Amino acid sequence: MKGRRGWKMTVMLTASAIQLLIAAITDLYKQTIPNWLTGGAFVTGLLYQGIAGGQEINGWLWSLGGASAGFLPLLLLYAFGGIGAGDVKLFGGLGAWIGAYSVMHVLMYAILYAGAIGVLLLIVNRTFAGKALKAVGIALLPGVSMKGRWFGWAKSGKSFPFMLAVIPAAITAWLI
Repeated sequence: MKGRRGWKMTVMLTASAIQLLIAAITDLYKQTIPNWLTGGAFVTGLLYQGIAGGQEINGWLWSLGGASAGFLPLLLLYAFGGIGAGDVKLFGGLGAWIGAYSVMHVLMYAILYAGAIGVLLLIVNRTFAGKALKAVGIALLPGVSMKGRWFGWAKSGKSFPFMLAVIPAAITAWLI
């Protein structure tokens, strides 16, 4: 039983990591998370859990519960203009793969990281502190230009991509 459970967990986390990586790239580059990714994650998560769950109805219910736990709280944030619709759908798809308990952990850490990033952005937008932190960022990430297309959201004055908080949140949730 332990071997099957370990294999199932590996598939779940690998699929989730791929989904989050693609979402992060598209969110940073284009400021959007494609519907094919979020819808595909939901459908494949539902199918996988239905099949791998052994008793299909239990796996599907578990997956639907996870999708709801990821989707519904963020739908409220979306209604108030806090995040984009792609982030809401992304967490629905993620929840379909990893379940309610795990998606709520990722969501909790993502909100904490987003708050920390927001405070950091307030500091960075000050003149001296901003120049100092940008210099440190350039030194730590020499191949990434702070003026390039990857950071277009920063130049445009828009809010930061939520995926900047989701990726470290997922890593934190899965390591703890």
